[in-house]
Amino acid sequence: MAETTSDLVEITGIRARGFHGVFAEERRDGQDFVVDIAVDADLAAAGSSDDLADTVNYAHLAALAVARIEGESFDLIERLASVIAEDVLADDGGRLLVDAVTVTVHKPQAPVGVAFGDVTVRVRRERPAVPVVIALGTNLGDRYSTLSFAELELAERVCAGPVVVSDYVETDPVGGPDQPDYLNAVAVGLTRLSPTTVLSRLHAIEAAAGRVRDVRWGPRTLDLDLVQYGDPDTGTDIVSDAERLTLPHPRAHERAFVLLPWLDADPAAALRVGGAVHPVDELLGGLDTSGVRAAEEPDAGAAGGVCGAGGCAGC
Repeated sequence: MAETTSDLVEITGIRARGFHGVFAEERRDGQDFVVDIAVDADLAAAGSSDDLADTVNYAHLAALAVARIEGESFDLIERLASVIAEDVLADDGGRLLVDAVTVTVHKPQAPVGVAFGDVTVRVRRERPAVPVVIALGTNLGDRYSTLSFAELELAERVCAGPVVVSDYVETDPVGGPDQPDYLNAVAVGLTRLSPTTVLSRLHAIEAAAGRVRDVRWGPRTLDLDLVQYGDPDTGTDIVSDAERLTLPHPRAHERAFVLLPWLDADPAAALRVGGAVHPVDELLGGLDTSGVRAAEEPDAGAAGGVCGAGGCAGC
């Protein structure tokens, strides 16, 4: 994944008293610790909207650091820095923005035995790779080439490792004005990006393909929907009802043109619906699939690198 997030938020000088150290007097008397937190996050939305909900919750992250400083005692500040980083990645106050975090712990009163200015430990942690499900659709222009382009962009800009892409399906338009049939697919892979950054990257890929958002449910050059982030079977999936990011996709369970190719890409797929986790094949069994059919093979060279009208974008 060549592209990196360039935006950075830093909170420095978070100070609290803790009881960390290997010596008995450190655990008994305590001392001051200072923490700096720097988070990588996509702040493009905040830069445009001027909305507090679109940026990092500084107060929440500072509170996480203070809670760890004042909480359980650790022998090493290496451990203290690591758990603060893990806390930030696990819970950024519901904003779902943090891609990576750097935590610096200062121990200015460390028992070094000589005159010194400061002792610091700095750790950097990225999000663990989690499953991500993305629905692809197009009904304008060279549809096969567009989906091929999208596959390659997902592998390069969103996913960490190979991307498994379903066979393509031809789909009758659902809702909106009269328009051509769609070519649809579903991509399944792993990502280390936050859900918000994934969504931002998907919009950027759509724009690069010439997507214009002017008619709701109208024809489009490329449509990329973030269907699911995380694994509902293990409870690691993200659930969000925020206007800017709703997870899982609120209508995915009603769309045969999503579930049918998703099942092709991942026969064990599961989706959270209304708080309960359902196998995708079970959800698909209750839908009318007559509007979804196998896509015809494109002419030689028309697919622009698609592996057999579907396949693995990482190959």
